[in-house]
Amino acid sequence: MPTIQDITDPDSATPSATAPIEFNPFLPEFRADPYPQYQQIRSADPVHWSAFLGFWVLTRYADCVTVLRDAARFSADPRNWSGFEDIVQALGGRGPLLQMQTNWMLLLDPPDHTRLRTLVNKAFTPRVVEGLRPHIQEIVGSLLNDVQGAGSMDVIVDLAYPLPVIVIAELLGVPTEDRDKFKDWSRDLARTLDPVVTPEIVAAGNEATVAFLDYFRTLAAKRRQEPREDLISGLIAAEEQGDRLNEEELLATCVLLFGAGHETTMNLIGNGTAALLRHPDQLTQLQQDPGLIQSAVEEFLRYDGPVQMTARSILEDVEIGGKVIPKGQQAITVLGAANHDPAQFADPDRLDITRKDSRHLLTFSHGIHYCLGAPLARVEAQIAINTLLHRMPALRLQSEALEWRETVTLRGLKALPVAF
Repeated sequence: MPTIQDITDPDSATPSATAPIEFNPFLPEFRADPYPQYQQIRSADPVHWSAFLGFWVLTRYADCVTVLRDAARFSADPRNWSGFEDIVQALGGRGPLLQMQTNWMLLLDPPDHTRLRTLVNKAFTPRVVEGLRPHIQEIVGSLLNDVQGAGSMDVIVDLAYPLPVIVIAELLGVPTEDRDKFKDWSRDLARTLDPVVTPEIVAAGNEATVAFLDYFRTLAAKRRQEPREDLISGLIAAEEQGDRLNEEELLATCVLLFGAGHETTMNLIGNGTAALLRHPDQLTQLQQDPGLIQSAVEEFLRYDGPVQMTARSILEDVEIGGKVIPKGQQAITVLGAANHDPAQFADPDRLDITRKDSRHLLTFSHGIHYCLGAPLARVEAQIAINTLLHRMPALRLQSEALEWRETVTLRGLKALPVAF
């Protein structure tokens, strides 16, 4: 396993021209553009043992699908990884963050995953989400009204971040005046999802966890006394096949839904808008035919997706690509690499908003852990991007140099300054 110094000083792991190929998502050039490294690994060593990370790295579409849809042999629960306890101790033991994450459906296997997902799923069905379209359109219109006369804006700050925050906060029942409290907490939790984290990242994640849980504990107590038409009230009242959420599960689910409910969508809107502005032909095509927005959003998800990788622990010895991965080890399915696999997607490094094969993308994962918020993220991005292009037809980048966030599991921009 790498040391803490290896992670905080990525240049220390930069391979030489003669060194064996090595997957290192912490290099600065990877953050700017991970796809060349994906292509290199996929071509040279698609089932790659990363000595730097201590994980197997899978970059082919077919291999990633095999792992993600097989819940019998591949576990989403990191506690099934043989190195888990050593890392826990190295990072300071089991704090509030790790304790909360043991109740995240994202990191659970059946039957607990099934029970928790069933209780939440009804709020995110395509039918329910489609019913939100008029209100989402109103929110987008209001956000763009605030910047219309300025001649410039930051797409992240002014649209991509506030839109999904407002939507998920309203669904959960978070009061308007409390939304701004969550920005730093969400950022600190997002960093803990990377394949390797430092004690400093975990410490910040612990502080954010305590703040989040305290907030939702107070809000849940209010909803128990005075239920409303919101998701928290529904979760408190929900009972499916005799199973209720206990207190810890309720609070952890609220934190997960808030974080997942805006991080992915924010990055999707930002990455998609940036991709369009860097490909003027595609921008013009979408402006001329707004009806292409659904296929365009699918292509944005594939071309530069907001979620780049997810991990699975190996429950029994398995053979993938001619290599045996032993029980107890961990594999990273690199969704961003799979979405650029030429065996699955023709000319994968080309942005094509009319592409027909993007529906097979893996950005929202696959199998039983397919993102339940995917319909909502799609609708928010469709409305936000189409409305932005309609309201600001002369939209253009203020700078070609884009600054990306530090996270590697979640891929998104720190800012996207544009003029119009």
